[in-house]
Amino acid sequence: MRILIATDAWHPQVNGVVRTLTSLANSAAELGAEIDFLTPDGFPSMAVPTYPSLRMAWPNRREIARRVEAAAPDAIHIATEGPVGWAVRAYCLRHKLAFTTSYTTRFPEYIAVRSIIPEWFSYAVLRHFHSAAAMTMVATASLKQELAARGFRKIGFWTRGVDTDLFRPDEPVELDLPRPIFMTVGRVAIEKNLEAFLALSLPGTKVVIGEGPQRALLERRYPKVRFLGEKKGRELSAHFAAADVFVFPSLTDTFGVVQLEALACGTPVAAFPVMGPLDVIADHPVGALDTDLRSACIRALGMSRETCRNFALERSWENSARQFIGNLSALQPSRSLRPARRVANRSAVQG
Repeated sequence: MRILIATDAWHPQVNGVVRTLTSLANSAAELGAEIDFLTPDGFPSMAVPTYPSLRMAWPNRREIARRVEAAAPDAIHIATEGPVGWAVRAYCLRHKLAFTTSYTTRFPEYIAVRSIIPEWFSYAVLRHFHSAAAMTMVATASLKQELAARGFRKIGFWTRGVDTDLFRPDEPVELDLPRPIFMTVGRVAIEKNLEAFLALSLPGTKVVIGEGPQRALLERRYPKVRFLGEKKGRELSAHFAAADVFVFPSLTDTFGVVQLEALACGTPVAAFPVMGPLDVIADHPVGALDTDLRSACIRALGMSRETCRNFALERSWENSARQFIGNLSALQPSRSLRPARRVANRSAVQG
């Protein structure tokens, strides 16, 4: 099966969506599926308001059509609701092509804390966007329930996994810092609720891995916190493994792949009992969930690192990819999707 995934989030961005799509493609190839990406690469772009380090592409209709037709897909999946996603959605509707979507980011909440746009308006826009899809894939049962209550329909599951070969407990980086080390990893932005963690009175050291528009402000406000910047690949894994507890203070993430990455490195999780942590951790002895985040951090210190690693080993990207492909196959794309005319140069699809 040839699959085209349209996404506004792509390298060099470092976030859960990009890591999920990259891992999906690698695992899908091992299952005999071929995934191409239609990304913002090659389109004009502008900085995202309030987030200058991110750029928003402005695709044109003709180039979108060319890239879709170059891919000649058997199935089309739209991963994000940005300009690229909307443009591919429009192409599919014009040509009566079936497509699926995924809901991975709670943009209404993110937008509400950064602007005067109310959540209800953003949800109405997203509901319209996803209503045209044959299926909207979500990672958890709680998210499915929430979206259904908001009027979303045709919702299916697509769980997430973790690369346990990359994220490992061995070879942790040497951090010459007072123990215990409480670490958080992710975008340093207001929607990640980092101050709920940084303001805690905890023993040892608090460490932040990542970049974002709030970094300078938070460094000034919390001078004792160590901000180590962005880490990738083995370097990120080594930092996960060096922490005593991974702290996930977000209240808005729909899943939080970083939780599985930390667990794969043997590091227990401390978080609020909200969507994401409730779905990933639940009542497993690999993390502590509490409305009192400090209490969760202290309880997580005593958890078995071996148990954390074994928990992650059961959640592979292969299973995630198998489920994703199964969702597309169940829609019988060969009948519902008219493959576009195949052209020779498929490398142009990614821009």
